[in-house]
Amino acid sequence: MTKGSLVDAMAKHAGISKAAATKALNAMIEAVSVTLKKGGKVTLPGFGTWKVVSRKARNGVNPRTGSTLKIPARKVVRWRTGKSLAEKVK
Repeated sequence: MTKGSLVDAMAKHAGISKAAATKALNAMIEAVSVTLKKGGKVTLPGFGTWKVVSRKARNGVNPRTGSTLKIPARKVVRWRTGKSLAEKVK
């Protein structure tokens, strides 16, 4: 599903215009992004949770040359599926 098809589905299910659905989706994405940037966690009960975790530095291997390279530590976003969503996709 693309962002455009998600906007279409939101507009259809909510009975709103595509412009309003686009604004709502963009606002949701911005709110999640800002919260995660601050180190917070976003939980939608039954749907899932986004949170930021720190990944340690580690060694990797360049598959083309076989040489070892150092992968630096960084923060990444993790997603955990909520129970209701997990049951719906079984």
